[in-house]
Amino acid sequence: MSNKTTDIDLLVRLNVKELKPYSTARDECELKYAISLDANESPYNTGYNRYPDPHQKALKDAFVKKINLNSRTMNNRGQAPIDEQGELTTENIFAGNGSDEAIDLLIRVFCNPGVDNIVSISPTYGMYRVAASVNDIEYRDVRLNADFSLDSKAILNSCDSKSKIIFLCSPNNPTGNLLAREDILSLLDSFNGIVVIDEAYIDFSKNAGFASLIIRYNNLAVLRTMSKAGGMAAIRVGFLISSKLIVSYLNRIKYPYNISKVSQDIAIKSINENRREIVNQIISERERISALLKKTPSVKMVYPSDSNFLLVKFDNAKEIFKKLIENNIVVRYRGDEPGCDGMLRITIGKPAENDTLISVLTSGERSFASGYLEFTRVTKETRVNVRLFPEGAPASYFSTSIVILDHMLDHIALQSGLVMEIEAVGVLEVDPLHTIEDVAIVLGEALSGLISLKTGYNRYGFVLPMDESRAEVLIDFGGRPYFVWEAGFKGDKVGDFPCEMFRHFFSTLSLSGKFTLHIKATGESDHHKAEAIFKAFARSLRIAMSNKISEYQVPSSKGII
Repeated sequence: MSNKTTDIDLLVRLNVKELKPYSTARDECELKYAISLDANESPYNTGYNRYPDPHQKALKDAFVKKINLNSRTMNNRGQAPIDEQGELTTENIFAGNGSDEAIDLLIRVFCNPGVDNIVSISPTYGMYRVAASVNDIEYRDVRLNADFSLDSKAILNSCDSKSKIIFLCSPNNPTGNLLAREDILSLLDSFNGIVVIDEAYIDFSKNAGFASLIIRYNNLAVLRTMSKAGGMAAIRVGFLISSKLIVSYLNRIKYPYNISKVSQDIAIKSINENRREIVNQIISERERISALLKKTPSVKMVYPSDSNFLLVKFDNAKEIFKKLIENNIVVRYRGDEPGCDGMLRITIGKPAENDTLISVLTSGERSFASGYLEFTRVTKETRVNVRLFPEGAPASYFSTSIVILDHMLDHIALQSGLVMEIEAVGVLEVDPLHTIEDVAIVLGEALSGLISLKTGYNRYGFVLPMDESRAEVLIDFGGRPYFVWEAGFKGDKVGDFPCEMFRHFFSTLSLSGKFTLHIKATGESDHHKAEAIFKAFARSLRIAMSNKISEYQVPSSKGII
C-alpha cells in the first residue's frame, strides 16, 4: 500500500487561505502564568470565570492517547491490519461542538458556495445534506446497493472537477452496516479531494476503523464522537482526525471558544474511563433483540448491524410506529429514505426497555407504565442519575461500581416496591465517599419529588430481623429533616463499602429527601446488620408512602397527611 499525497492547499478556498484567524492575547504572549487582564473576564473565581482553553490541549492529548492505544491493541489482537507508519499527535486532532461542527467547517474550508459540490451516499446521516444546503453547496447522493453496500465506481462517476468532499458514514446510519474497507480504499486512492469517514458508531463493531491511515492518506478525515459509545451526548463533543494541514485549516476558521470548560472537563474524565463493558452489553443486547425480532410476525427483515441500533423492515411500519408511540416507545421511522421502505430504526436500550419493546410488538401490551421521575447530579468527582417509576416499570437496575452499594440498593427497591434505576460513575480508586454521598443526595431528591406527587401517605416504621441482627427504622414524611443513628459496626468495611459511610449515606438521604429518619440496629455480623438496616428502611418506606391502613401500620394522630 503506497502513500497517497493530495495537494490540500489547491483544494482550500482562497479566502480561507488568506484569512487571519482570531487570536487571543494569551496566544500571542505565550505566558504560562500571568495576571490575566486581557479578556474582560471577572477576576473573582467562580470556577468558570475564565474563558476555556481555545485549543483544548488537555482534551486532545487524552483523546489522541486513547486512539493510539486502541489502534495498537486491535492490531496486536489481529482485529485490524498493521498499516500505520507512526502514531498520531494532537496536531492531527480537531475538537468540535459535536462532530456536526467538523462537518460544517470542512465544507466551509474546501467548498466555494454556489460553485463546488460534495458527494455522499443514500441513505445516510442527514447532516451532510443539511450542512451543504446551509453553505449553498450542491449535494450529490449515490444510492447504496440493495444490500446497502457501497458502489465506489458510482461514487467516482458522480464526481467532477468541482467535487471537493466525499462523505461516507461507516457503520452507516440508518443501515447500521460497515462499508467494505476495499471500496473505501479505492476511493482514497482515486479521488483528488477530501474523503471523510464518519465513524460515530465504530466502537460497536469489531473494526479498528481508518484513524491509523491518516499517516498514509493526507486527504483522509475521520470523524469520531463522544455521543454514542462514550455515553456523553449531552456535552456535545466530537473529533476530527486528519492530516496536520487539514486540522490547521479547521482551527483557523472555528470560533475561538467552541467547547466550554465544563464539556472539556467531563470529556477528559470520560475518555479516561473504560466503558468497554457497557459497549459489550449493548452489542450483546443488539444480537439478542435481533434474534427476537426475527421471530416477530410483523417483521419481514432485520438487517445486520455493526452499530448500537437495528434497521428493521415491517409489514406495516407506519402502524407499528404509531402503536409504539401509543405505548410510550419512540423509535425512528425511516420509510421515507431511499431503499428503506417500511423500515424503522430501533436503538438498543437497556434489557428491560428492549423487553418492553418486544412485548408491545408481540402481544400489544406494555410491561410498565410510562411515567418516571429523573434526577441527575454531576460534579468533578461523580455523575449520578436516578429514575423512579411511580407506577411500576421494568426491573430495577443499579450500576455504581460499588458492589455492596448495588446490593443494598437492590434491597431498597425490592422491599419498598419502588422500581428504580440508579447509575453512578465516580473516582473510586481515590475514595468511594463522593459516589456514595452523591447517590444518597440524588436518591433523596427523587424520593422527595415522589412524595410531592402523592395525595396522601402515612408515617410509620418497621422492625426487621436478619439472622442474629435486628434493625428498626422510623420515617416521618412531615417535611422536617432530622436524623438519629444508633448502630455501630465492628469492622472497617463490608465488602467494598466503608462502614463509616452507612451512617453518612442515610443522614444524607434524610437531609436531601427532607424527611425524619431514625435508625437503630444491633447484631454480630456487620453484613447482616447493614442488610437489615437497608431492608427495614425499604419496608418502612413502603409503609410510610402508602395511604392504606394495614396491620403493620399505626395511624398518625393527624391521620393521612
